[in-house]
Amino acid sequence: MKKKIKVILPVPMPEDSIEVFKLQFPDSLKRRDIDYEWVAAKNGANILDSYYESSLSDIFVISSGENAEAEGYSAVCVNSMSDSGLKGLRSRLNIPVFGPGHTSFLAACMLGKKFTIITMWEKWNYMYERILQEEGITQRCASIRSINVRPDAKELLSGKEEFVFDKLLNQSIQAITHDGADVIILGSTTMHQSYNFLKDNLKVPVLNPGIIAFKICEMFLDFGITHSKMAYPSPEKIEENLFRDIPGRQF
Repeated sequence: MKKKIKVILPVPMPEDSIEVFKLQFPDSLKRRDIDYEWVAAKNGANILDSYYESSLSDIFVISSGENAEAEGYSAVCVNSMSDSGLKGLRSRLNIPVFGPGHTSFLAACMLGKKFTIITMWEKWNYMYERILQEEGITQRCASIRSINVRPDAKELLSGKEEFVFDKLLNQSIQAITHDGADVIILGSTTMHQSYNFLKDNLKVPVLNPGIIAFKICEMFLDFGITHSKMAYPSPEKIEENLFRDIPGRQF
């Protein structure tokens, strides 16, 4: 019997934009025994540029995933470096819940001594800093470098490849040369189109965070291991479908 993983994008977006996000997962890495179902939060945040937006995203990601276990899913993956709603879903669910932020940071620690996060936008730095602090690995981060290009959550990097890729490469080289980074992490799943270019042009490992989360999730499904309920205890009372009646965003 096939296993199903629910993938949640933390901001509302039309179906054609979801299809672009799906391209980060190449067919060569997909397993025949696992299906992925992609959904976007129906409302809440726009571009995760602040703690306010982060809080909105947490609420609607939890709303999107809270019934995943009852719906027959084997696991949940949050497809954003924000790891929006991850801890809340771990508390609510018994099935594995993973996100690209903590998984890519911890994977980088296994591959080198110091990593740099290469991001599109300085306004996302707070997300990385929060996860680094929560995981206790702030000292393993050599730097966070931004190319200061406002991201587009719908079109991603399409049409901007030549301009953006060179900027990302330049900042990655600076991180390796001046900051002491020996691993590079893409700062967003919206940047996945740049992965092959950077991998082919850098002398250090480059991590595509969405794929890291998927594969780590698959590994723990194979092991039959989920998160500790001592660390993420279930609530005494569950507020079923608290946000169900809030309308979805119109596009």
